Amino acid sequence: MNSSSFTFRAELLTERVGDTHIQTLLVPPAVVAALGGAPGLRVLATLNGHVLRRGLLPRADGRRHLLLGRLVCRRLGLAVGDELSVTLALDPHSDQVDLPEELAEGLAAWPEAAAAFARLTPGRQRSVAYRVAGAQRAETRLQRAMKALEALARLG
Repeated sequence: MNSSSFTFRAELLTERVGDTHIQTLLVPPAVVAALGGAPGLRVLATLNGHVLRRGLLPRADGRRHLLLGRLVCRRLGLAVGDELSVTLALDPHSDQVDLPEELAEGLAAWPEAAAAFARLTPGRQRSVAYRVAGAQRAETRLQRAMKALEALARLG
């Protein structure tokens, strides 16, 4: 595994995907290659001193980008057009899923949901966690967590 990190500058972009806009950073092809170039690369991205776990996602033009999202940009005080210092390194714990508090507490309290969640692939687990964490208001995060927990318990 490559333990090196690679730093570059990138502009925060917004791109239209279907009916929505996403905030992304293009990753230079040389950096992707230096990280191994494999599909599904999971990285630790340091943006202006803040560390995020992300995947290098493919684009239609063959390049890779980091998806940030509006909430992350807001939390970090970033705006479209900002030029950022970006450092990427391979994620040594690529299967780790960062859970929002509401989901973590629900999984701890609901064994059937926790068992079903544990059987999901890391990518599906990240998808569930992202859906819950993506809500701005605490009550919306709680509602989304409960909906996810109920669906998981039915799988259990």
